[in-house]
Amino acid sequence: MDSVFRIRSLFTGALAAVALLAAVPAAIADDLPAFRKGLWEFDRTIDGGAGKKSKVSSRQCINPGEDMRAQNARMEKAGCRFSPYARSGNQYTMTSQCKVMGISSNTKTVITVESDSAYRLTVDGETDGEKTHEVMVAKRIGDC
Repeated sequence: MDSVFRIRSLFTGALAAVALLAAVPAAIADDLPAFRKGLWEFDRTIDGGAGKKSKVSSRQCINPGEDMRAQNARMEKAGCRFSPYARSGNQYTMTSQCKVMGISSNTKTVITVESDSAYRLTVDGETDGEKTHEVMVAKRIGDC
């Protein structure tokens, strides 16, 4: 039973993260500032419910805007729908609704843009009745 919960939690977190990243691109061209290409560090904290938290850190040489646009295209093909962003100062808020592989997920994403080299994503969601909360801090740490 514990392994089933771990697999479901990982999938739930992954689905929320993908929905989160996929949601950003639609607004980048019109609403969000351009992010600088380079070596980026991503620190994610995922609370998949029932007090099960996980932390994931990674580094990638990317252009976050281009990466987000590619994620968005994949998720739209998979059946996700995204609201337009509502901007207030340096914060951008949107919602998404996905049904992927029979699992339904609704999320609210808040992106706080610090600069073209740093931003923070907060995603609150519900996946098949289970609440999730994720925070990702992204910062450019150098050239590739």
